[in-house]
Parts: sequence; C-alpha cells; structure tokens
Amino acid sequence: MKILTLGICLVLGTGITGSVWAQSPVDKTKRLQVSGVYPHLALFNEGGSTACSGDGAEGGIGAVTPWAGQLWMVTYSPHCPTGSSDKLYSISKDLDITIHPESVGGTPANRLIHRESAQLITGSYFIDSTGKVRVVPLSVMPGRMTATARHLADPANMVYFYDMEGKVYEVNVHTLAAKKLFEKPVPGWHGKGAYTGQHRFIVANNGEEAVFKINKADLEAGDLPQNSEEKGILASWDGKKWSVIERKQFTDVTGPGGIYGAPNDAAPVWSIGWDKRSVILKLLDGGEWYTYRLPKAAHTYDGIGGWYTEWPRIREVGNNNMLMDMHGMFYNFPKTFSRANSAGIAPVSNHLRYVPDFCYWNGQLVLATDETTILQNPMAGRSQSNLWFGSWEELKSWGPANGWGGPWINDTVKAGQASDAFLLNGFDKKILHLSHDVNEAVTFTLETDKAGNNQWQPYKTITVPAKGYQYFIFPAGFSSAWIRIKADKSCIASAFFHFSGTPHPAQDAMFNTLADIDEKGNTPGSLIRPAGHNKNLQVLAGGKQYSEVNEKLEFIPAATDSVAKLEALLALKKNYEIDAASVIVKDHTGTFRLPTTSAHYEEFMSRGARELESERYVLNAQGTLYEIGRESGFAAIRPITTHKKKIIDFCTWRGLLVISGTKTTAKPDGHYFSNATNSNGLWFGAIDDLWKLGKPRGEGGVWKNAAIKAGEFSLPYLMTGYDKKKVTLTADKAVTITLEVNTDLNGWHTYKKIKVPAGKTITHVFPDGYSAHWIRAVADNDCKATVWFIYQ
Repeated sequence: MKILTLGICLVLGTGITGSVWAQSPVDKTKRLQVSGVYPHLALFNEGGSTACSGDGAEGGIGAVTPWAGQLWMVTYSPHCPTGSSDKLYSISKDLDITIHPESVGGTPANRLIHRESAQLITGSYFIDSTGKVRVVPLSVMPGRMTATARHLADPANMVYFYDMEGKVYEVNVHTLAAKKLFEKPVPGWHGKGAYTGQHRFIVANNGEEAVFKINKADLEAGDLPQNSEEKGILASWDGKKWSVIERKQFTDVTGPGGIYGAPNDAAPVWSIGWDKRSVILKLLDGGEWYTYRLPKAAHTYDGIGGWYTEWPRIREVGNNNMLMDMHGMFYNFPKTFSRANSAGIAPVSNHLRYVPDFCYWNGQLVLATDETTILQNPMAGRSQSNLWFGSWEELKSWGPANGWGGPWINDTVKAGQASDAFLLNGFDKKILHLSHDVNEAVTFTLETDKAGNNQWQPYKTITVPAKGYQYFIFPAGFSSAWIRIKADKSCIASAFFHFSGTPHPAQDAMFNTLADIDEKGNTPGSLIRPAGHNKNLQVLAGGKQYSEVNEKLEFIPAATDSVAKLEALLALKKNYEIDAASVIVKDHTGTFRLPTTSAHYEEFMSRGARELESERYVLNAQGTLYEIGRESGFAAIRPITTHKKKIIDFCTWRGLLVISGTKTTAKPDGHYFSNATNSNGLWFGAIDDLWKLGKPRGEGGVWKNAAIKAGEFSLPYLMTGYDKKKVTLTADKAVTITLEVNTDLNGWHTYKKIKVPAGKTITHVFPDGYSAHWIRAVADNDCKATVWFIYQ
C-alpha cells in the first residue's frame, strides 16, 4: 500500500485452457469467464470520500477469506486510515456479489478467524458464522489495518490489530471495545504482518519511508536506521518488552495454523522478507530464530518504501497444501517446515499478477489482485481489480521458475564461517557465481543439506584466483534441499545463484487470433483504456471510431465526446530507440541494450511501455514483452515472452488483459471478441497467459561494425531470462575482446577473454545453464568490431 505522494477446471467453467462461456448475458447458470477471470466480479472503489484524499487512487483486494459459506473480501485505497469508499464484499457459490452496508473502507488487508468466538475478523469488521457483520468505527480505531493476531494473555476474548504506521490495538471480540496499546513501538515503516506464536506477538514492517517524524526515545526498542541495509523490521513483544529480531524488510508472519492462529505454543513461526541479496525466510523454532534464503524472481518488489509488496503471504490452499508467494515466485510450502525438517519448499512458477492475498474456496484456488490503478497512471480512468479462479496445476503453467539471489553480495566473510542456507530444491538449471577481493586465491567449500534435516555434508570446493571470479554450473539432475558456502580466507565476497526453469515449448493456440509480425498488409488496431466515467473499456479504432466494451465483453455504441481526450492520453510511443546493433532503453537506472527480432516492427506504430499491474510496467519492444518496476527500472528488467505478434495496444481492465492487434479474419474463440461494426476486435485473457506466448528469444549486439576505442566499455546487453545463448565476434584488426558479466546488479566480472584475428569470425557458445543479468564487451585495441548475441 502506497503513501499517496504524488485453465483451470472451474465449477462453472468449461475446460482447462482458459476457455470461456459463449457471449451471452450473465446469469446464475452461465457466468462469462475468460482465463479464470469473471468480468462481473471486478471491484471498483468509487472515490470521492472526504475522509481520504487518496480514495480511489488504488483499488487492490487486500484480503480474501472463505467464511460462512461465502468468499469475503475487502478492497483498499492508499493511505486512508479514517475511511474511504472501499467496501466489504461477499461472493456466493453462485458468484453473486454483495456489497455490505456496514462498509467503512480504509486501507485494510488483515484477516483472522477467531476460533473461540467463531468470527472472521477482516478490516475493521467482525463477521459471525451466520454472516452478520459488526464493525469497529475507524473514528474509534483509526489505522491502515494490516494484520490481526491472537492475544497473548486473553486469546479467548481479545485480539490485536496492527496498523501500517505501527499502532497496536487490542479489541474485545464480544463488545468490540478497542484500546490503543502502542503508537509506534519499533522502527521501520509500512507494517505488513503480525502473528502470535511461542508466547510472542511478532510484527513485520517492510519499508523505511517515514510517515511522520520519530525519535529514538519514542520507540520501545530499536533505533533509526544506522546504514543503508537497515530497512523495515521484524520485532516481537512478550507482553512486557519489545525486542528487535532483524532490521530488514519483512512482510508476512504466520505459521502452520495460518489465519486461525498458532495451533499450540510450540508450533513454529515463519516470516518472509528480503534484502538486496535475496528473499529471507525466518523460522522461529524452539524459541530460537533461524535464517534461510531463497531467490527473487523479480526485482519489481524491491524499494525502500516497501510499497511494491502488497501482501506476500504463506497460506493454506486446500488439501493440506500451503502456497508461498514472494517476489514474483510461487512456492509449494510444507506445513511441516521446521529446523529438523526444512525439506519440501519448491518453486511452482513465476508470475506477473500482483497478488495481495489468496485462498482455497468452493473447490478452487482464488487469487486476489492489486492491478489497474490511477497512481501516476493517466492511461487508466479508474482503479480496479478482480479475482482469478483456478487450480494448483494451472499455476504450474505460468512462468518458468527463473530466479536469482545469494547469501553474499560484496559482504565481509570470515574464514570458515558458513553462509545462510540457500534454497536449491526444485530448480532445473543452476549456476553459482563466486568472486572475492583478496590478493591471493580463495577456496570456497559448498556444503549441502540434501534431506533438509540440518545435516550438512561437503559437496565441492572451488578455488577462485586472486581478486577473481569463477562460476560453477551444477550438473543436470543435481538435487539438494539447501546449500551453504564457506571461504577458507576472510575476504569481501559475493556468492550469487541464477536458476532457470523450463520455458513453454511453443506458443499456445489461445493467441492464434493475434496478427503475426510477418503477415502482409495492415493490421487493424485500437487504442484501449479503462474508462473513468463508467466501468467499461473505451475503444478508439482507426478513423476515430469510438465504442465501449461492457462486462459481458460486448462492444456497444457510445458518445464520441471522448475521442480527443483518448487520442491525447493514448498517443502511441515506442519508449525505446533502435540502431544497427539492438534496442536501446534509458531511464533513471541507466542505458541498456536489448535483443531485436524483426525489422517489420519498425514499420508501424505500437504501444511501447504501459502499466499493467500496480506500479509494474510491461515494455513491448521488437516483439518481446518485458516486466519493469517503477523504481527498479530497466536495470532490473526481466523478459516475459517473445511473441512476434503485431500488438498495437494493451491494458488491464476488470482483471483481464486486453490486447489490440488481431487478425482481420479472426473469429470468436473464447479469447477473441468481435466488434460488429468493424474488424477491430480485441483479445481478452489473463496477464499470466503471456508466459504461453513462447520463450524469450532474439539477437543483437553491443557493437555492429562499430568504431571502437581501446578500453571503452560497451553498453550492457541483457542476458537473464534467455535459454540457449551464443556470441559471434569479428574485427578488422587482431584484437582481444573481453566479455564481462554483471551477475548480481552490483558489479562486473571478467567472463572470458577472446582473441579475434583480423577479418575472422569467432563463435562462442555459452555453457548450458550459464546466466547473468547483463553482459558487456571491451577491446584492447582500437578497431571496427561486431559483437553479436544470438538467443534461441
């Protein structure tokens, strides 16, 4: 939540490929559904509340909970501690949606089922087993409620509420009497999680962007940040004293009891967070805290404010399974995770959907979304989000399990001291990058805990030359739950992994109605935008033909007074440059190069970058789609797919991904919906369908027959996310070209020095499984050279 500064086999569905009911009126027996999304369930906060200037600027679904035979949910606006137009909703098994009149809005994402009183507590609402709603007025208990937890002293009658700014309340579950216990007990901002376990009330903050000024004396424990690493906090209260566990950015705190609370006082407690190195998984077991680390699948969740993590969770999702979502990766998370039994965590998939909460309801997995917002996003007329209904198996068909991270990035390492355990289980291709700063060779020992029982065995030693770099690709099929690293000398060292999953083998037939780049002739395209004046999709086709699409995905006539505004708002921009070598992108993080695919892309105008999920952009450049974070920028870009389609425009609306650029011969097929008045139909699906467009591919160079000066580095060229890779090098003079890699976004290392005879072409094939974020080149002599990368 920001501080406002600025298929599946469905109960009512028809198949397993994201199929859809025919275009017909929504009724109780046939609900229109596309790729797991029911357009009629889209949620909109209306805005205009006098209680909050941010009302309606964001429209995420903060919590979803099965209760009293229905699915309950709350939406949120940014920074609305005293209320907003957001509502409390429930959905019946027939997919009828109810807006409850007790709604007070705000910025909620909390949920707890209080066992003793048989009540669901979400937002400021207390809902009994019959569905009766009571509410604690936000005038009585103001705050952006991020978590509700069981009480330390009187769990049968009281609960704790934790607010994003740090307030802690206790509330009587019977009378709803509320009392503020603490205003700001610990440092860190943007509270995210709270949980009670092992006689501790534990809270998590995931940011360090101050909402109001505090002094150390105002705190019960901890201090203001002492260095750039201190952001957010994990802290606990035993009923008498507050204690700091770790000064890092943390989100969820939970355990095997999930939203019911700890099943007993001995049950483990888990918390997820991150730092610049990787995802952090903390475990409280037997009164002691332990640290494990996992890769990040995306850097779009990073940021000092913690604003880009709404709300990563660990939750039960049916059949005694738990799902963990963190930094763009879904994981299978075992309920049995403990110090003695840490095995079983395994990646499921990468995802693009921004998921505040999820649950299992009515025989399906349900994902909430924080999707289309108007926060610094004028292309959207109003904020909105929706639910995705599917299955565990469907998640597996989303993005391949790609990720990066490690225990060390330029860290002070003591000789013989083991790193944190890093997850190895479940990833296909695995590479470790090692480097250090001392003037002599350092030997690193890799140790594995294969069974997850904390029994470590030496696996391999790797000697890295003085101030050197070395990589190690794990053999195919190598398996271990965890790995850790030791150095034989004290040094400044980096140890960083890149993992690559298996990409989709071919483009899915669901995209057959999108025009291919090599098709001759013009492709009709429309400019598209979620409306602001109503809840429709605005469509501006060629020749200024204006229409709208309603929740039934029907094109309907509409007044044309929006044409001029739409033309100005939706003017097409490339958002990139291109030269003879490759695509060039620039932003606040630097200037970089990306691959190309077809010269035909420069023959027509199309949308370059657009925000599809809250504060996450998709760049459409030369037939490849990339994900970019608002703060992490191009430096941390990740490719999604190389589609080689004539995509003209794209947006999210009612929880659906909408694409313009369909074939003139397209026929309705469950994803293509036609416009009766012209050939400008649209494609509808879900954002994580994009992974099925095909794996990222392309070619391009850092230089193409370019005049090069000795010692002058090329621009960085993207390497991460691509499968089979090779490079060809030519020069007009004998020259040695050094290829350098940036593996962790924190510095460059020499990968290989390649001698290139004058007039000869040298080809280097990168080893299977080799991956880094960026690669660049430098020559030791002035020359005219080409360095050309081919990714297949």
